[in-house]
Amino acid sequence: MSIETIINEFASIAANPKKQLADYKAAGKKVIGCLPYYTPEELVYAAGMVPMGMWGSNKKTISQAKEYCATFYCTIAQLGLEMLLDGTMDQLDGVITPTICDTLRPMSQNIRVAMAKLEKMPTIFLAHPQNRKPSYGLKFCVDQYTNVKKALEEISGNEITDEALQDTIKVYNRSRAARRKFVKLANDHCDVITPTKRSAVLKASWFMLKDAYTEKLEALNAELEKLPVCDWKGTKVVTSGIVCDNPTLLKIFEENNVAIAADDVAHESRAFRVDAPEDCEDPMMALAMQFANQDYCVLLYDEHSAENRRGEFVANLVKENGAQGLILFMQQFCDPEEMEYPSLKKALDEAGVLHVKLGIDQQMRDFGQAATAIQAFADVLKANS
Repeated sequence: MSIETIINEFASIAANPKKQLADYKAAGKKVIGCLPYYTPEELVYAAGMVPMGMWGSNKKTISQAKEYCATFYCTIAQLGLEMLLDGTMDQLDGVITPTICDTLRPMSQNIRVAMAKLEKMPTIFLAHPQNRKPSYGLKFCVDQYTNVKKALEEISGNEITDEALQDTIKVYNRSRAARRKFVKLANDHCDVITPTKRSAVLKASWFMLKDAYTEKLEALNAELEKLPVCDWKGTKVVTSGIVCDNPTLLKIFEENNVAIAADDVAHESRAFRVDAPEDCEDPMMALAMQFANQDYCVLLYDEHSAENRRGEFVANLVKENGAQGLILFMQQFCDPEEMEYPSLKKALDEAGVLHVKLGIDQQMRDFGQAATAIQAFADVLKANS
């Protein structure tokens, strides 16, 4: 199968999750919506169901969700509920709602109230520990995951056995490894894997069973490995933020010969940066340890925050991947990202990393300012390279 054929299949799935959901339902499968971030999808998969990511949509207006959401909620959260109310995701058999930020915390209850009113689908509440690394944090996480596990067993009618969960962890680790390999190959072959194609390949993972997704991605990786490393004449950047999957926005990169060398995006590499240990006797503890080992994320407590480790990590991503600068996609109404920016900027400045900050949301329709900023930034990077 050719590279173009595989990428087109991924792009088709990424562009139409509603159809993918309908296909799974037609095949007799139960599907669980997974809101960001760090939802333990492995529990859904081990229950014999399909986990489906819900990170908003670039094509929708918000109307019904406004009845339940405050105006200052980010569009990621609001569109998650909108898709449940407007028929896009109403075939889901349940929703897992993490509470990892100040918007998602009340959002879980907004969804619960909205779904109860419509007499549709159970809402599974998930609270991650702030202090995730100590033993008490691990225990709290296991307890929370156990609550999710019980709710999923009730929905699926299947017991989630330790054996099934151990097998699932291996499936997911293999998938994460394939995606990590893909982003490196995308950097080596940025003439073939454009920003829009890169995004589509990674986005499709949220809407597919991981075994099927991984098999297709490994085939793509194998084809990319056959190609010579490209001699890229444009500029390369690292992207950072929560989600930057808008094709119109990414097309601006391509129009200015800007390739994505790597990313620090929650919707992309942050989601597959860390594996769950496969040698842990208790698979529930393995999942808790995976969450504990997550790091360099604005929403996660860092006991070494005074050292500005996340800023240094992002700066090093730029240097280690041959990029000339960083483009930061700042989600509108995201307090954690806005509060972090001064320390992130300081670290980037101290490391000599050029960057530009773009305010975005998932209802963007006017890309004029973004186009001007990206073009100007590309010119600056080229002049400094």
